[in-house]
Amino acid sequence: MHYLLKLSCIVITVFTLQNCTQVESKAIPIDNNSIGVKIETDGNPKDILITPFAGPDIVPSPACLAVAPSGEVYVGVDMMGSLGKEPGKGSIIKLIDKDNDGKADLYSEYAKVDNPRGIIALGDQLFVLHTTFSKETGIATGMDLVVFEDKDHDDIADGPSKPIIENICSPTYIVKRGTDHATNGIRMGIDGWIYIAVGDFGFHNATDRTGKKMTMLGGGVVRVRPDGTEMEIYTHGLRNIYDVAIDPYMNIYTRGNTNDGGGWNVRFAHHIQSGEYGYPVLFKHFTNEIIPALVDVGGGSGTGALFMDDNRWPEQYNHVPMMADWGRNQLFIHRVSPDGASFKQTEEAFVKLAQITDLDIDASGRLYMSAWDGAGYSGNPDKGFVTRAVPKNWEHKAFPNLKKLSVKELARLLKERSATVRLYAQQELITRSAKKAAAAAWDIASNKELPLDSRVAAIFAYAQINYKGTLENLIELSQDKTVKEFTLRAITDRKSRLKEVPVNVFVDALKDPSDRVKAAAIVGLGRIGNPKTANALLQIPVPANATVPAKGTEGPHATPNSAIIPAHLAVKALVNMNAIDACLQAVKNEASALGIWALKYMHDTRTIDGLIEAYNASENEPFKKEILTTLSRLYKKEAPYDGSWWWSTRPDTHGPYYKGITWEGSPKIEAFLTKVWQQTNDSEKGFFADLNEKHRMGIAVFGGEKETIAKEETKVDLEKIKNKKGQIGKTSIEDVMIAISKIKGDPAKGEKLFTQQGCVACHSIKKGEALKGPFMGQIGSIMTREQIAESILKPNASISQGFATVMVHTKDEKSYAGFVTSETPDKLVMRNIAGQEFTIKTSDIASRDELETSMMPAGLANALSFEEFASLVTYLSKQKK
Repeated sequence: MHYLLKLSCIVITVFTLQNCTQVESKAIPIDNNSIGVKIETDGNPKDILITPFAGPDIVPSPACLAVAPSGEVYVGVDMMGSLGKEPGKGSIIKLIDKDNDGKADLYSEYAKVDNPRGIIALGDQLFVLHTTFSKETGIATGMDLVVFEDKDHDDIADGPSKPIIENICSPTYIVKRGTDHATNGIRMGIDGWIYIAVGDFGFHNATDRTGKKMTMLGGGVVRVRPDGTEMEIYTHGLRNIYDVAIDPYMNIYTRGNTNDGGGWNVRFAHHIQSGEYGYPVLFKHFTNEIIPALVDVGGGSGTGALFMDDNRWPEQYNHVPMMADWGRNQLFIHRVSPDGASFKQTEEAFVKLAQITDLDIDASGRLYMSAWDGAGYSGNPDKGFVTRAVPKNWEHKAFPNLKKLSVKELARLLKERSATVRLYAQQELITRSAKKAAAAAWDIASNKELPLDSRVAAIFAYAQINYKGTLENLIELSQDKTVKEFTLRAITDRKSRLKEVPVNVFVDALKDPSDRVKAAAIVGLGRIGNPKTANALLQIPVPANATVPAKGTEGPHATPNSAIIPAHLAVKALVNMNAIDACLQAVKNEASALGIWALKYMHDTRTIDGLIEAYNASENEPFKKEILTTLSRLYKKEAPYDGSWWWSTRPDTHGPYYKGITWEGSPKIEAFLTKVWQQTNDSEKGFFADLNEKHRMGIAVFGGEKETIAKEETKVDLEKIKNKKGQIGKTSIEDVMIAISKIKGDPAKGEKLFTQQGCVACHSIKKGEALKGPFMGQIGSIMTREQIAESILKPNASISQGFATVMVHTKDEKSYAGFVTSETPDKLVMRNIAGQEFTIKTSDIASRDELETSMMPAGLANALSFEEFASLVTYLSKQKK
């Protein structure tokens, strides 16, 4: 019997060992002596060594990348590009540097995916965000966040991916335009959530693994647990963010832009949970209601992002958000300094890289960057590369196999001076014995002698383990003022674990002298959602600088305003808990400006009745006007979003709604406002006209709303211009490019040629000019001189996003061709090739199609000499306002 038992144990052991044996790698050797990539050194930091890691023969058109802590690089190859529509052109390529010399030695096609836009490597898992296509029709169906596994470690995914979130981008405009405004980068925070940068296509009925569905109109940040549960919106109101940078204290940063006819202006923002950033309906005329961005840095196109936190890097490049800008061919540093619950910043150029797309760092301090390198909007097999950057005195230190470390050894890594090391050690720690892992994490979290970033990593590890006594210990730890902000966040971080959370801890924290602690407490109360805490929130003052922009002016949407943050977050919390009664009581007592602010978003008949009652009871005329303003705001609400439409690259930014519709309370509001209007002196009725225009109520008797009249402009005969022949028209494009690279050109002459050659028909140079085609006032900060020249000579090769030719057929059988300069739910404003503008009612449109060709005809520079063309290009390259 004992012999048989022993024999069976041997058999089981052999079987187990055989099944655990690592399969041989399927990676292919690379001839890294012929990468063929030249890295620009002029202007780059001298103490950082930047070298080519892999070239276009292996990683053409790299849209994103991620690095495992041990140094394996996963590159999202996207041969479809941002405007392509044909599937089967994307993959995840894994790169391995065996000898750590800065050049990839092996590669494998880890998985086939289309339009990869974000990657996270975590142990045997690889999370990938990508576009999905129908196998039957070949048409895009949306975007999914998925996870692949490579448990046999052969450097190729074991099989098909598993979904984390499905439909995280509305498919309608992916089909029509491609992924240029779709959902983009992903990154994991030290809280264990995956954060997702959502472009302004938004999404409809995104679905996580529990079946939870969620819809978001426009862009922002969404987060989800790695197992695909608890999906939720983190922030909202961004235009087209491509990635997130997350620091060790869970501050999140993005670069987005505002392409509203004034250029691709880049805004750098600090994201605070539950915050509203206003694009496109609030950020111009309702800036008193948003959290503004920290700065508008002018033209550009933000892409990948990373918070650098590694002590092997020189101090001047450490502890900073690093933000890639594809349009400006530059990696930037934003030096952030504390300012209340947020920051102020200064931007600095760091590394030049041709159309940089993404960056990530491993646990040894190696920074990897991917470059699009002129691959166009639809990908190019001969363009694109990956580089490695390290400090000049850097030495490789191998990262240990985390699976082989003990709980104590993993906990020790939480003390390391690298955010990458701490994150991956933490994520392995929480998979171990809950009892042992919780004890190890608690020892660090409660140790006041340790650095703050180590304690924060341990606090969030402790919260993720969810061992018995976790809540009580975190509540006790919240009395430690050094970590109070983070313990409050950790306590309410998971909505699935809020039932036992005591609200008094958070109410008491509203009086804390630290604005960051106050912000954490307010957000926590909003997540708990107990209306009994509303009165405490209503005591938060609205700062004096929360002023409504003057009529016809644009508010400060990119100027730091830390004073607004507590009140802004409190309003969000009040709305989340639907605290109508508490807000109305405060309003009736004229005791809280915050209450009337919050009521602007509460479309409920109780709100209307309460505001009317407060109006009738008050003798305070300014206060009564504020009530009328609030009722006017409530007259309409945003139409439910079904994912079938998008507001285009030039949306109507008037606000406060994009598709405003009336609701069941609208008739009562109209009746009351009309009654007050009738009792008002004629000299004061302009107030109602202003409300009617500001909130677009459409109540005709009030007046105030003006119909836009198209501006007629002189026709430009472009055919005549392009048929003239000079040196440009008689020379191949390649030879033209070579010739003008050697000619500086005269910008003064170029300015005259800009008008002479008909450029003014479709382009404006100065802000405030009539909206036309792609704005040229910042083109020099978006494109190089070579790219500008190529776009003139080959206009169809890289059509500026949002300015492809649109063909509209109306119900009365008329046709219009041009590009869209403005769009609302009710009308379309277009400009044709001759520079003429016209307005079409949406209800009159029979069909609308976006053509594959640019409205700009080829040959407009044909009549020019090399010197003249060089002058035109030089003039444009100097437009960097």
